[in-house]
Amino acid sequence: MLTPALYLFPVPIDNDTPVNRSIPQYNLVPLREIHHFVVENVRSARRFLKKCDREIDIDSIEFTVLDEHTSPEEVAPMLRPLEQGKPMGVISEAGCPAVADPGADLVAVAQRRGLKVVPLVGPSSILLALMGSGFNGQSFAFNGYLPIHQPARATKLKEMERRIIRERQTQIFIETPYRNNRLVTELAASLPGDRLLCVASGLTGEHERIITRPLSAWSKTTLDFDKTPAIFLLF
Repeated sequence: MLTPALYLFPVPIDNDTPVNRSIPQYNLVPLREIHHFVVENVRSARRFLKKCDREIDIDSIEFTVLDEHTSPEEVAPMLRPLEQGKPMGVISEAGCPAVADPGADLVAVAQRRGLKVVPLVGPSSILLALMGSGFNGQSFAFNGYLPIHQPARATKLKEMERRIIRERQTQIFIETPYRNNRLVTELAASLPGDRLLCVASGLTGEHERIITRPLSAWSKTTLDFDKTPAIFLLF
């Protein structure tokens, strides 16, 4: 019998990556026994479960959606099966649940109520990009999405620049994929040319690229990152 807990299941970052390339076989043990999942997207969650084990009876599973549109009042009731002694799982769109992911709200409620939480091993774009960047891995900050509008965006870039200089702290952030190229151009135009930028795109996939260059070199690049999930690091 599976211990009643909230199990956090990482998902491959790249949709075309075989599950066994980035997800440990150990994760399949609890996955097969859980019948209540909180997911960011039902369709992608069903697809993930089938990739893990085609013998899983998808129709017997109850899915509850927790995404950016979920109100705070809706989160706590999602844990009712766990409070009744049934194990539950959390599946995000990609990578690790509750890291830059709505699942964090559910985990917070579980912790406040003293419910057991079990994070499982799997791919994290933040750590994979940091590992491959050559930047400081002892002091780093994940900033999520940069502000969309000026001057808040410019202020955030200056703040990150100060942290790099003062603390030698790696700054990590993301952008909506169709604006990736624009972001590279903006960084090259607004920050010192000797500042290093790493762009890690298509992580764990067939077309994975992890490239570190000075911004002066990025200003001359012809690489195309638009429409490809990417993560950015400055140092």
